Amino acid sequence: MAKEKKQPRPKAETPKGFRDYFGAEVTERAEMLQAIARVYHLYGFEALESSAVETVEALGKFLPDVDRPNEGVFAWQEDENDDWLALRYDLTAPLARVYAQHRNDLPTPYRRYAMGPVWRNEKPGPGRFRQFYQCDADTVGAPSVAADAEICAMLADTLETVGIARGDYIVRVNNRKVLNGVLEVMGLEEGEQRDAVLRTIDKFDKVGESGVRELLGKGRLDASGAYIDGVGLSDDQAGPVLAFLTSKSADTAETLQNLRAAVGDSAIGQEGVQELETIANLLAAQGYGTDRVVIDPSVVRGLGYYTGPVFEAELTFDILDEKGRKRQFGSVAGGGRYDDLVKRFTGQAVPATGVSIGVDRLLAALREKGRIGGSINGPVVVTVMDRDRMADYQGMVGELRRAGIRAEVYLGNPKNFGNQMKYADRRGAPIAVIEGGDEKERGVIQIKDLILGAQIAQSATLEEWKERPSQFEVPRDQLVEKVREILEGQGG
Repeated sequence: MAKEKKQPRPKAETPKGFRDYFGAEVTERAEMLQAIARVYHLYGFEALESSAVETVEALGKFLPDVDRPNEGVFAWQEDENDDWLALRYDLTAPLARVYAQHRNDLPTPYRRYAMGPVWRNEKPGPGRFRQFYQCDADTVGAPSVAADAEICAMLADTLETVGIARGDYIVRVNNRKVLNGVLEVMGLEEGEQRDAVLRTIDKFDKVGESGVRELLGKGRLDASGAYIDGVGLSDDQAGPVLAFLTSKSADTAETLQNLRAAVGDSAIGQEGVQELETIANLLAAQGYGTDRVVIDPSVVRGLGYYTGPVFEAELTFDILDEKGRKRQFGSVAGGGRYDDLVKRFTGQAVPATGVSIGVDRLLAALREKGRIGGSINGPVVVTVMDRDRMADYQGMVGELRRAGIRAEVYLGNPKNFGNQMKYADRRGAPIAVIEGGDEKERGVIQIKDLILGAQIAQSATLEEWKERPSQFEVPRDQLVEKVREILEGQGG
């Protein structure tokens, strides 16, 4: 009889483009999401939780140049005749579907926020994962740019609430209508050449004014030495685009004046500039100066998608990259007005504007600034000196937990006390509680300050040991009081 072939063991590895998040990272993200939700709620937005799965039809055109349902998203079909289903690609397409489906029961405008993971079936890269968190707030059904101004103000407040100091960020605002006016003045109709100009504008932050000038004209050599063909415009034709991209001045009124000149007699362009002026005035009236929100025509990412104002929150402090070079942290949130999204479902244009915050990028920024990641997260560990007295030890953690102090009893093999202390160290425990038979008889406990102990072991002289002991003997009934006192001293 042939021997049955043994099934190979499954590999214990994370799928490509995904990652696991442990204790502190999960807690930090949850705390950030709660802080953001508080700001959104304060502004009158309501929570919405929709399904992680949508029909591919409802998600629509989720990636440029993609027309196959299983490209760009994780999609499947349960049966040959069933709809294709997919994991949501963002939180905006589900909002459009929800609003179209429930519009008769929802208030207009409908203001909602949503938070959660989204999935993209794209090629992963450094810092680019196929699953990541988004945190969106949108107003559907408000045509006034007051809704856009409010989102910009809320974005500034949100960044400050989660720990990005004023001066370390800027919210930049532009308007698709102004760009449409520029394209109109250039005499470019819808088509390939216009699309090529839009793609070139999108490279402004990488190649600068001279690079865009070359790419709009004959072309340029890129960093690798390869020649990139240009759009083929004359200098006169390219002029309005360059005037638009470089119109930012230190003074808002001057920026707006430059933009008016760039769009010339285009009605849509002038309307766009007027909208930017209204946004600037509304923000100034609420006390949001140009140190927080600024009109900046160089914000061009996403202009293909948005129909009116577009905004981006950028962190302005320097960080060191993997090669030790200084660079700015960059964008952590983006949004704008998209008045055509709900129309796909209802046939009627519904004004909408919103913002999406990249939570993982924001967390990375706060770690860079040292605002998170150094806190004491571990529980107080009650060690087990006598396995027959587990009830006593459980009694201690019960007291600590009732007092709101995170605590646990060591539940491994208690035979080796050194292993218990190694465990406490690995858990990041701030304190260990010890009660052997001798302490039990005398009605006392030993409380060991593990944070101070580690500091002393690293750097202190013998004299400091005497002045600042890291282990205390206290009466058993003072357990909670003494633990709290040490935690407060540690800043926990």
